[in-house]
Amino acid sequence: MALIKDNALRPDPWVFVADEAELPESDPAIVSFERWQRDRARLGVRNGPLGLRLRSDQPPEGIADDLAAFDLIALEFPKFTDGRAYSYARLLRERYGFEGELRAVGNVLRDQLFFMQRCGFDTFEVADDVDIGAWLEAFVEIDVIYQPADDDRRPFRTLRTDAAGPTAERR
Repeated sequence: MALIKDNALRPDPWVFVADEAELPESDPAIVSFERWQRDRARLGVRNGPLGLRLRSDQPPEGIADDLAAFDLIALEFPKFTDGRAYSYARLLRERYGFEGELRAVGNVLRDQLFFMQRCGFDTFEVADDVDIGAWLEAFVEIDVIYQPADDDRRPFRTLRTDAAGPTAERR
């Protein structure tokens, strides 16, 4: 899989480790929620960076007290019609204060990159055969937004009232 990070194609130092496979000693490793539950004590004192992959049926409330243990959380998009990972990303960033890497994995679609980024994702796993240039354009195609999100962009209504000046009537 190709990795988009910081709006560019980047090498991926992380490896997903199957539940029964041996963990690399110090290389960045991503484990499943099930493995985290089973091996929490051992994984928590591991020397290398640790990541966690959550399926869409595994809400972040289950790891809220453990977030300091993770450098990366990968949220899975199993299919186009399952958008729970959007909500999970916002919860992780806004409610739980997760500041590590938040990665979109699974059925990541170009048309959703901009919205994923607004919800707090900062890296995206995409198929190796995509036109990365076209995918990167997705981050700048929309220049007017209407809802606040977990980014610094200001919604249209706020921009409009600010442009009217300090004496403009606020509703």
